Amino acid sequence: MRQHKQVSALNRRPTVLYLVCAAALFSVLLFYIQSSLFAGSLSSARKSEIIRVLSNFQSSVQQCVDKRGLGLTAHIIDHCNLILKYPEGTNSSWYNAQFKHFEPLEYKYDVCEAILLWEQYRNMTTVLTREYLDSRPGGWMDYAPQRIAQLGAKKCTNKTLCEENLNVLLPAKPPFHPRQFPTCAVVGNSGDLLKTTFGKEIDSHDAVFRDNEAPVNEEYAKYVGLKRDFRLVVRGAARNMVPILKGSDTEVLIIKSLTHREINAVIKTIPNPVYLFQGIVLRRGAKGTGMKSIELALSMCDIIDIYGFTVDPGYTEWTRYFSKPRKGHNPLQGRAYYQLLECLGVIRIHSPMRSKRREDWSDIPSREMIRQAHAAALRLKRNEDGHGGDLGQFGNCKVWGNVDPENSGPVSGSPDMSDVRKYSNYSKWEVMPFESLRREAQDHYNQMQGVSLYKMDGNKLDDLVCVRHSLKSEA
Repeated sequence: MRQHKQVSALNRRPTVLYLVCAAALFSVLLFYIQSSLFAGSLSSARKSEIIRVLSNFQSSVQQCVDKRGLGLTAHIIDHCNLILKYPEGTNSSWYNAQFKHFEPLEYKYDVCEAILLWEQYRNMTTVLTREYLDSRPGGWMDYAPQRIAQLGAKKCTNKTLCEENLNVLLPAKPPFHPRQFPTCAVVGNSGDLLKTTFGKEIDSHDAVFRDNEAPVNEEYAKYVGLKRDFRLVVRGAARNMVPILKGSDTEVLIIKSLTHREINAVIKTIPNPVYLFQGIVLRRGAKGTGMKSIELALSMCDIIDIYGFTVDPGYTEWTRYFSKPRKGHNPLQGRAYYQLLECLGVIRIHSPMRSKRREDWSDIPSREMIRQAHAAALRLKRNEDGHGGDLGQFGNCKVWGNVDPENSGPVSGSPDMSDVRKYSNYSKWEVMPFESLRREAQDHYNQMQGVSLYKMDGNKLDDLVCVRHSLKSEA
């Protein structure tokens, strides 16, 4: 009998054990469901806050466009999208032969994408370097040949072949730094420069950016100034730089698209430093030099003032201050986008119709509001891309490279440089002591942990090549 009871007790123990395990499993499942619901409510609350921040920013951008757009008005679609509209009756005289229609009078923009793109440029390197080609997958083999016209090969199976074409304008590391200059002027070529006398104001900036074959001389001094620091040029204009650069041995020439033997031959006859722009859409050719000049300036400057861009109403043809009018650009589309950039805090516009009003920038969203909107747009994008965590400032780095602190690389140039280039001031930019940078540039470099950011191709936000430098070696 006692043995029977012992067997029964033993039989009951597994049943009790199963019940305990089932209860524990149920508790874990209930906790998981509650946690998921709780996390979901947090996510919902966070998204609501993101949308609130972006909606407030949209309202601020709308007010800015309405007050500063000279007839342009902004119409909000949602927290990211808006439409800029011209008044009815605006003269749309530019005919697009490709699509067989005149310029439209309204343009839709994704403000979230725009603020992510342009704020990212503040941290970017926009000059092609040796460290970029070394770090990018297929940098020398596949990408370098794309930057050399008339190479005669689609791949550099022999690295020396590409080096011979690029050495004369390829620095080892970035020669310029984010936040290097407090104020910069980007001077376009529009004929409206002759309607004002911005010359002295332009020259008062810490650095001045010009493009292509725009002359700088006493004849135009009161209109465009005399200061010349950087010049972005397309490949065709690069061949004609000898007379344009006359009188300035220090103006830095940056070629927008491609180089080749003919350009290299010209480079060897001038003392000016010459580099290649990084980040263009190669398959679309060299277009929009003015916009790329702004991008170049943004990678070095805190405040950017633009002059000589066609941004006032009433233009029916493209004019240049030094030559006859010609067809070429779409004034309505360009004017709308430049106005958007001003209201995103990227640029400050100066033009004949704005020259008489008091320079009051209070209509433009504050840097703090722009910072908050950028952070919100970034969180929204990463959430939509499935990246829930905080990826930090290097979240868009797809490729990483490292620079050997013991090997800084050669200064730009080549062994066969002419005597005139032996005295070029490449060293001013490429071996500049870290301590000589302004404090804001040093702080930015340390904040970025000595990492240089490069675009992989075009304007893709998520494809960056990031190269680590030694903070100790730089400091």
